[in-house]
Amino acid sequence: MFGKLGEALKKATDKIASALFVNKALIDSIVKDLQRALIEADVNISLVKEISESIRKAAESRVQGVEKKEHIIKLLHDKILEMIGGEKKELEIKPGKKIMLLGLYGSGKTSTSAKLANYYSKRGFKTCMLGLDVHRPAAADQLEQLAIKNNLQAFIDKKEKNPIKIYEKYEKQLKDYDLVIVDTAGRHTLDSGLIDEIKLLGKKIKPDYILLVLPADIGQAAKTQAEQFQQALNISGVIITRMDSTAKGGGALTACNETRASIFFITTGEHIQDIEAFNPKSFISRILGLGDLQALLEKVSLVVDKDKIEEQQEKLKQGKFTMDDFYEQLKSIDNIGTFDKLMEMIPGLGKAKIPEGMLQGQEEKMKKWKFAIQSMTKEEKDSPEIIEKQTSRIARIAKGSGLATSDVRALLKQYSLLKDMLKSGQDFDPSKGMQGFSQKQLQKMAKKFGKKMRL
Repeated sequence: MFGKLGEALKKATDKIASALFVNKALIDSIVKDLQRALIEADVNISLVKEISESIRKAAESRVQGVEKKEHIIKLLHDKILEMIGGEKKELEIKPGKKIMLLGLYGSGKTSTSAKLANYYSKRGFKTCMLGLDVHRPAAADQLEQLAIKNNLQAFIDKKEKNPIKIYEKYEKQLKDYDLVIVDTAGRHTLDSGLIDEIKLLGKKIKPDYILLVLPADIGQAAKTQAEQFQQALNISGVIITRMDSTAKGGGALTACNETRASIFFITTGEHIQDIEAFNPKSFISRILGLGDLQALLEKVSLVVDKDKIEEQQEKLKQGKFTMDDFYEQLKSIDNIGTFDKLMEMIPGLGKAKIPEGMLQGQEEKMKKWKFAIQSMTKEEKDSPEIIEKQTSRIARIAKGSGLATSDVRALLKQYSLLKDMLKSGQDFDPSKGMQGFSQKQLQKMAKKFGKKMRL
């Protein structure tokens, strides 16, 4: 997503910075590259023209005390930032708040409800979900399954078809929670029936925020939906889903900004933790290949168990790191997301030249390693070093997990690497989780991990 736009922006700033003279030919070349990338990202044509003209005017004008190169680069950055929303917007969450989600069929409201509940739960809020989608078949079942799977609380009634009555049924219990996420019904279009239902719910529930859930792949059609919902229901802002799957995300981002509908969150995958508070500056940093360490730390904090971190740090100080510990680390990495997503967030590694398909291959290896660990005895898990010295053990583990002996040897090698890497970071503060590492430590460990791990 936005790969070509990031490349075009980086290319443009490099061209300007290294040019001896800023002339018409240089500006025309830069504008042409940007226009192509912006259009491919589904940015509105009129906005593309506006950005192009701004760059051309900046090239012609002079600002006292500022070099023309710096002026153009800053203007380019500021225009792209303005295009996707400007400054970061945040919801003010305090105990007793309610967030009501709206959206048409297929927007991802129900899964977003669970992601949002998990997001705030991990930040110390006692959260719950309220299922008021009484029209879509199995909507209540989906919310219930998401709640059970992710240890969240959901209030549903599979028999009742009146959402007002469902709310009244649980109204007293909802007061025990800091934050209530309300999942409402959708329709194929924003018809009068949907508007009337949501207005009634709004009057009854009195939500603190009404957030519209829009899928990124609707592109510029997001503008029409945002405007219609804004006029009918006075929405507080937007959550854009499926930002990992489409180049059309540019249309959704810019369309929302044009309607002055603030984007509060984006979702980037199917996992429960694949949700991010939308920060335009960090977003630009990421597409330029400069990383987004804060987003990475936030993502890690959603899946890391602080008690387990402290326990493992204590073990490491005593020279202990078992295969079970390694297995827990694999599960954490798997929960955070794919390797390409992680590398995108690490400063300096976002544009690393890695052959296509290699990262996916590494994820496949991790799945194999899990099977191998499950085929080990307790003694072997506690002291993996004994396996390396006995080929009979390696053969047995390989056979039991349906793998080749080379897969088991690769596992043992990566176990040793991760053990060494964790030892090198023993001076971090476990009470802060992964945020106990400094940026320098994380970058150093990431580079070491990238060089030694066989992709």
